[in-house]
Amino acid sequence: MNILSSFVIIPFVMLLALFFCKGMKSIRTVMVGGASLLLIMACVVTGLFLTNDHPAGEMLFVADTVWYASLHIHYTVGVDGISVLMILLSAIIVFTGVFSSWHMPREYFMWYCMLAIGVFGFFISLDLFTMFLFYEVALIPMYLLIGVWGTGPKEYSAMKLTLMLMGGSAFLLTGILGIYFTSGQSTMNLPELAGIPIPLMHQYWIFPVTFLGFGVLGALFPFHTWSPDGHASAPTAVSMLHAGVLMKLGGYGCFRVAICLMPEAAQELSWIFLILTGISVVYGAFSAVVQTDLKYINAYSSVSHCGLVLFAILMLNRTAMTGAVLQMLSHGLMTALFFALIGLIYGRTHTRDIREMGGLMRVMPFAAVCYVIAGLASLGLPGLSGFVAEMTIFVGSFRHPDLFHRVWTFVATCSIVITAVYILRTIGKILYGPLVNEHHLSLTDAAWYEKVSAVCLIACIVLLGVWPSAASQMIMNSLQPLIELWKL
Repeated sequence: MNILSSFVIIPFVMLLALFFCKGMKSIRTVMVGGASLLLIMACVVTGLFLTNDHPAGEMLFVADTVWYASLHIHYTVGVDGISVLMILLSAIIVFTGVFSSWHMPREYFMWYCMLAIGVFGFFISLDLFTMFLFYEVALIPMYLLIGVWGTGPKEYSAMKLTLMLMGGSAFLLTGILGIYFTSGQSTMNLPELAGIPIPLMHQYWIFPVTFLGFGVLGALFPFHTWSPDGHASAPTAVSMLHAGVLMKLGGYGCFRVAICLMPEAAQELSWIFLILTGISVVYGAFSAVVQTDLKYINAYSSVSHCGLVLFAILMLNRTAMTGAVLQMLSHGLMTALFFALIGLIYGRTHTRDIREMGGLMRVMPFAAVCYVIAGLASLGLPGLSGFVAEMTIFVGSFRHPDLFHRVWTFVATCSIVITAVYILRTIGKILYGPLVNEHHLSLTDAAWYEKVSAVCLIACIVLLGVWPSAASQMIMNSLQPLIELWKL
């Protein structure tokens, strides 16, 4: 069995095992054991990748099985440095999400495993159709996870999320079929398609359709409105996976499919989406400033940070695109930490309204300190992951000599100040402000399983912040063939 296929098989086995679980103890044993195994496998794959002497950009651990020969659809898996980092991020979020869902029922975890299958399958796929299939597998469980186990207007949020993402899938499927038929109908293998030039006249319509299809999942303005509502209604671990991993499918897909397969159209048309992503960055930050719900604050923050990922990808140079992948890692970790802590706070105070909270530092010191660390990472404090990612993006973006790119880089950079406003405002209000509710004096701090989740995420945030060189080198090596062939 190919080592990469284990990332699909393990969650599937976990799902089957849950059928035979009766009590919470057996359910937790299956989930913790399976999630731990996934994390171990991700670390093993990362270690093997780092120690393997291979040419820059070469896919490793490749395996191929024919699915549907007449349409050249194969189950083809393989990874480069970017894929490995996305797999590692997904494994970390799945692992910590289990501890943040400690009291959820069996059926919830079954759909959680299905979501994990889609996410891992997407990142390991080298076949365009197989990638799309896993993409859809990742979206389907979101409807039930939010609609059944969510809070607030959960049915509305689940339906809105599903309809908008399915609309994006329609654009994406159109782009995939366009790529297949205009490239000679001979393969759906991504590395092979990268070597087949698609006529420029076809790239002009396939690129925007494909980028838009993935961009909807990456919260591209003005198609971002599903994300805040989905975040606000989702259970804690679903919010963690939603913002931490699922939204990264959009940025990864934009790079792997739209940019890599249609680089000429990307160079010609990137300015259109650069404007939209620039608006996402600033609009998301400004929207977070005026929110009073903790989840909505973090949700609009995610719109801003994910907009920055797409913004950097469209800059089409190695430094900015390296920053985009670092930003995916950084945002995935810190937003998962945010949502884990918000779920912890909401479970005890029964409110997410910052106007009804205050002085939590004195009653929940562990959770409060963790929230401060997450906030500092979000606003880009040196030594934490946010600083490394954002500085790499802004340095790479400002390398463009033309006025258009530099003006939009300046606009995007302004989001740092806006982010500081809503982060420091929220921390000051809920942690250090006057005690609003006397009953909050009797609140308990984080339980051991909640501490496991928070400590793991903080450790990863600090590690990426103080030692980004390994991740950066993996990313740059993966980008090298693209830089050399198309001089992006």
